[in-house]
Amino acid sequence: MSKKPVQFTLNGETKAVFVDDGQNLLDVLRRGVGDLSPKYGCGQGTCGACTVLIDGEPHLSCLTLAETVEGRALSSTGGLAQGGELHPLQDAFMRHFAAQCGFCSCGMLMAAKALLDRTPNPSRDEVVEAISGNICRCTGYEPIIEAILDAAQNGAGRRSA
Repeated sequence: MSKKPVQFTLNGETKAVFVDDGQNLLDVLRRGVGDLSPKYGCGQGTCGACTVLIDGEPHLSCLTLAETVEGRALSSTGGLAQGGELHPLQDAFMRHFAAQCGFCSCGMLMAAKALLDRTPNPSRDEVVEAISGNICRCTGYEPIIEAILDAAQNGAGRRSA
């Protein structure tokens, strides 16, 4: 196996790593640069726990080849809170009890952030569509939907992170 150098920005910080041919982004984020916020769930792209933003768009990092992020900007939940202050989405998830076991939360938060960044005041249907690729086995989705709508009302789509 040959190693390839890959450089990208993660949550505002430049990262440079060597990746194996065919190595997925999730593995590089968790093992290569130490960002444990994207979770390994199914490894097949069906649960959404590993969702990260690449140039502002949600991607399943378990299905994304690491070499494809060369020169791109990545965001994970590891970069949402700033200066010890929670992002409005994180705060809303707490207030609405939208994270029970918390396993899906990282993927849900990133899918919600992508939505609010492009649609600051989404409808309930738009929220449901945005998180439809993320599986939660604890909450029944209602608290998650309510948290995202609440965060939208509190300006989460206008805050960069």
